[in-house]
Amino acid sequence: MSTLRMAAVSAPFGRDLEEDFARVGALVEQAGADGVGLLVLPEACLGGYLTDLGGAAELPPAFPVDGPEIARLARLAGDMVVCAGFCETSGDKVYNSAVCVTGDGVLGVHRKVHQPLREDASYAAGDSFTAFDTPVGRIGMQICFDKAFPEAARTQALDGARIVCSLSAWPTSATNRHPDPAQDRWTRRMDLFDRARALENQVIWVASNQFGTFGSMRFAASAKVVEPGGEIVAWTEQRDGLAVAEFDVDAVVDAARGAGMHYLRDLRPETYSAAGGAPYVAA
Repeated sequence: MSTLRMAAVSAPFGRDLEEDFARVGALVEQAGADGVGLLVLPEACLGGYLTDLGGAAELPPAFPVDGPEIARLARLAGDMVVCAGFCETSGDKVYNSAVCVTGDGVLGVHRKVHQPLREDASYAAGDSFTAFDTPVGRIGMQICFDKAFPEAARTQALDGARIVCSLSAWPTSATNRHPDPAQDRWTRRMDLFDRARALENQVIWVASNQFGTFGSMRFAASAKVVEPGGEIVAWTEQRDGLAVAEFDVDAVVDAARGAGMHYLRDLRPETYSAAGGAPYVAA
């Protein structure tokens, strides 16, 4: 039996890259002392998120995947597998991206596909959901609003992901905000998405989030690890910190899928179509 200790982060990150790297280094050190092998940092943890979603937001500092900033992140990661969000430049486009690294370099990259409100005024959109191999197993990455679309996680699960890392800068409501962030409707929706995506794909779901306020937004925190039955097993609630859990990943995923209800096995893709549209077929 081989177990993996994993952690989802709830923490604040802003425009100052030196401060961000210092915080990342401290979190890697804290997680390493706790035996963590997979650390999932929030969306936009290198340079901060947009100041608002109204279409005229200030962009974070942007850099390429093969630049010195991601190389620095990889050095900080060392033997740990670390997922982190950043603003990526590629050609003449800028993406809201996530990168997965170890000390050996880049393992995978995901560009945010689904763009809420006016995020498309700041970033180009990604166009795929894939899984990739890492020293801790085959994983998928998503960014924030991607979790609201069941097809995204389903595609990654069908591509072999047994762990999905969801990196967010998910805010509380912009209007009619609840005074208790835990009861805010956007927080509750995020928590429901996290649990549903784990359950319907029978995967381990590791969901990070930004903490605190930035520009016009207050983030919901609520970093968590969800097991394949949809139950939250580690949770920061509305605080900063690490949500840490340990699993024999293959054992818990196989047990969930071997209990009679194997959702991926029992798919009927030929029946999934919109009126007049072509059938939905997952990758």
